Amino acid sequence: MTRLPSLRTALTLLAASAQAVCAHAEPAETNGAKTAATPAADLNRLIAAYPDALDRIDGNWLIWRDGTRMALDDGTGPKPFAAWLATPDIEDTLAIPYPAGAGPIEPARESDPGRARNTVFFDKMYGDCRKGEVRGRLRQIVWLPTKAGQRLSVTSVNGVADRLDAVSKELDALPATFDTYLIPSAGTYNCRTIAGTDRVSAHGHGIAIDLAVSQSDYWKWGAKTPGAIAYRNRIPLEIVHIFERHGFIWGGRWYHYDTMHFEYRPELLPPLAPLTGTADATPSNLPEK
Repeated sequence: MTRLPSLRTALTLLAASAQAVCAHAEPAETNGAKTAATPAADLNRLIAAYPDALDRIDGNWLIWRDGTRMALDDGTGPKPFAAWLATPDIEDTLAIPYPAGAGPIEPARESDPGRARNTVFFDKMYGDCRKGEVRGRLRQIVWLPTKAGQRLSVTSVNGVADRLDAVSKELDALPATFDTYLIPSAGTYNCRTIAGTDRVSAHGHGIAIDLAVSQSDYWKWGAKTPGAIAYRNRIPLEIVHIFERHGFIWGGRWYHYDTMHFEYRPELLPPLAPLTGTADATPSNLPEK
């Protein structure tokens, strides 16, 4: 008579079988759909990116320093790209790795790292401009002080104004051949919604800047092939890398590219170096952000 294995043995065999299946599973696509839980390292980086506002992670909860609790995962499961973009939970906003410091990489299909923003999170962090909560937190910086002298309004929350001021000074020191991409800036703070939606733009939170339109490219302006977007960019990577070192992601790293656009999203980037100094408006009615 065949002897049945003990319960403990059976469970051990079942666990080993499950591990083997997982080890040979096909990798998830790198696109907007959320296919797995956000790694703990990414959640820890979220906390580290906003130390004045965020306290800790407690299970599925993001705990703010004032005691506010926000769910990380909304429980709806994997999202197709359109839903990921329109109604992301906090985990969704971290789902696609941002290639900081990378060279001229053409983004993969539907790879838009940082383009999804959780409205509740960003309204809590920076205020809802439609309720008048952002304007009182704005500060002016001088964009390219020796070359342009353009005054731009940016939020002071999380030191964004100081960071953009540091970017401006580094860009100001670049050779004159870079000026055509930088002057004039097409704008920073502007309380508006993203075209075709009711979601506030990153410009409405005071965390974004657009560079000179004349040398910029936008996915809706460019040529398209059936089922695909033809990538185009003219912004030099020297400019991009300066922004990234100070916590700003670039819309040129999106499949739905917007090469004039930068926004402060340190949770998607390596830890920032401390600033050595501090900073002491032009609106944008340009592409969706």
